[in-house]
Amino acid sequence: MSLKIVVLAKQVPDTRNVGPDAMTPEGTVNRSALPAIFNPEDLNALEQALRLKDQFPGTTVTVVTMGPGRAAEVIREAMYRGADGGYLLTDRAFAGADTLATSYALATAIKHVCPNVDLIIGGRQAIDGDTAQVGPQVAEKLGLNQITYVEEIQTLSNSPLKGEEKKSPFKGDLEGLSIVVKRHIDGGVETVESPLPCVLTVNGSAAPCRPRNVKRVMKYKRCLAPMELPQGTGFGDLPYAAEYEKKPYLKLGQLSCADVNADLQQCGLAGSPTKVKNVENIVFKAKESKVLTGSDEDVNGLIKELLNERLIG
Repeated sequence: MSLKIVVLAKQVPDTRNVGPDAMTPEGTVNRSALPAIFNPEDLNALEQALRLKDQFPGTTVTVVTMGPGRAAEVIREAMYRGADGGYLLTDRAFAGADTLATSYALATAIKHVCPNVDLIIGGRQAIDGDTAQVGPQVAEKLGLNQITYVEEIQTLSNSPLKGEEKKSPFKGDLEGLSIVVKRHIDGGVETVESPLPCVLTVNGSAAPCRPRNVKRVMKYKRCLAPMELPQGTGFGDLPYAAEYEKKPYLKLGQLSCADVNADLQQCGLAGSPTKVKNVENIVFKAKESKVLTGSDEDVNGLIKELLNERLIG
């Protein structure tokens, strides 16, 4: 038995370095002004996918990411760790997308590149938006069951499930099997079973992703998406051009709005009902400092001061 797994990953701005130029005049994130990193919880999701690949020979792990040309770095990073390949979903029409427009674009891309997917895995949320909406919205648009807050994929089962299953025209090759996962919720842990295909979103408390593999880094370090090529050039114009002819896997997949037959009115700013009004960069500066002991007098004085300043109460 083998699985076809799609991992949803995102390149995000490093929110530890937010400055006054973090927003554009249109109210979207100015990504070019911030360092970019692999979204942390998407790495946890990737690890869960790679564990299934280790367990079931023949399983493929495909990464799908949406963003500008530099977002292809996310695909390479995933391939260094064990993913088989990926697709960069990039188009000016996708720019400025909120969660609704993003999930529409991703769902449309998944239908195009992997219509018989068995499992879609992504991080619970991205650190630039913290909404935790994209994964569930992708599941809804594909008509698939979903399990959120996943900490561990425990097993696959062929035991029949009781109750009515969600009806979906989107079917994988392993229909009839189910997946058993452990999910962390407020106050405890649940063990949940869902029929395949389904969508999982993974917590940051799940197992961390394995490090890069040196052999895979050497193999895939020259992987490029067409968007990354200098304007007006092709793969044949690059150094080591012959290598791209001999090794097709070095050419990463790239999809535009037209490639996935997406509705322009549901993409980017046009398809985004959510608008960010403003992002403020707040820097705390201490005008004075006080050293307090643990005495009742000092503690009571601090509380009175906070109440007078209306900082508490």
